[in-house]
Amino acid sequence: MFATMNNMPFPLGDQFASKFTWFPEQASTFAKENDDLFFAITWLCVLFFIPIAGCLFYFAFKYKKPKGAKAESNTAHNTPLELAWSILPSFFLVAMFVYGAQSYLNRRTVPEGANDIGLKAFKWGWALDYGGGVINPELHILLDEPTKLSMRSSDVIHSVFIPAFRAKKDVVPGRYNYMWFEANVASEQVSQAELEAAKKANGDGPWDYDEHQFTSDGYKFFDLYCTEYCGKNHSAMQTAVVVHRTQEDLEAWIKQVSARPTDQPPAVWGEKLYSQRGCAGCHSVDGSKRVGPSFKGTYGSVRPLADGTTVKADENYINRSILYPKEKVVAGYPPVMPSYQGQLSPDDIDSIIAYLKTLSDSGKATVTPSDEAKTDTATKTDTATKTDNEN
Repeated sequence: MFATMNNMPFPLGDQFASKFTWFPEQASTFAKENDDLFFAITWLCVLFFIPIAGCLFYFAFKYKKPKGAKAESNTAHNTPLELAWSILPSFFLVAMFVYGAQSYLNRRTVPEGANDIGLKAFKWGWALDYGGGVINPELHILLDEPTKLSMRSSDVIHSVFIPAFRAKKDVVPGRYNYMWFEANVASEQVSQAELEAAKKANGDGPWDYDEHQFTSDGYKFFDLYCTEYCGKNHSAMQTAVVVHRTQEDLEAWIKQVSARPTDQPPAVWGEKLYSQRGCAGCHSVDGSKRVGPSFKGTYGSVRPLADGTTVKADENYINRSILYPKEKVVAGYPPVMPSYQGQLSPDDIDSIIAYLKTLSDSGKATVTPSDEAKTDTATKTDTATKTDNEN
């Protein structure tokens, strides 16, 4: 996602503790345990390597013979020495196995009551399900609370990796897999002035995570990558992990991203969904060819399909293509788009259609400022009526 949005391969949200460390900041309960085991094994290998390498060079020098000299037999048998170099290292091997096995079992045993978040991986993006129809590409979790990811893939094998948490797990199509972790470092928030300045500098385009190093909501973030090569845009499968201090803060964020703000035009919301929901990974808006056809000039155009027929890209076609993408595949493109059925509300789809109209000359002609205002006013009225009925 970030690579497509910003033409850069990495969001680089993880910060290193210092220039002398090899790993990002330790931000979960697993991190210290993982690093301690890694460095214990590393220094143990160094401890054995130095004397062995030293003996290798010493013996090569001491017993070197002139060229052409006859070799001499120096065979000898030293039982205590042979037992020592065979048995003593085995104690270290057993210790490493026990420590590693305990760490592995801890990672596989999900605590009771862990917060369960659904994760769907697809080429090339992530969809995190927070319940109630709220799906977002960013992972937002609670501080000092165990979080379980129930993971599935809609196409090929992917792999979730959060470096700061020292957590990694494959996501396999055709089955559910899971991983859990407990974050112990909260994401800091930038000042409102810094956030406003960044939004002004960012302009109307997709949010530049690389440039600002915080989300569009003002949160510093940790990185989440796909570490299983999954195709052409594998490097684009990146997203942000935000750790909230309180349940109230997390719920406020969920409420904020759950639906289009009543004061926001559908086309603006549709552009945001284009960036957030992974559309940018396959569909450009400048006419360039990616995995899927470009959105530039889509609305109102006549599309040649893979079965040899043609179809006009009107509202019905776009709606069906979002819900049933393999029903009418454009000629020259593979049928790899996942279905967004159940992931986008009718208003979300209408907003995407409104955004696509702004990218087409024929689409712009169908929408006037007064029509846009009427649509927005009707949405506000419907929202207000629904709220009154619920109350």
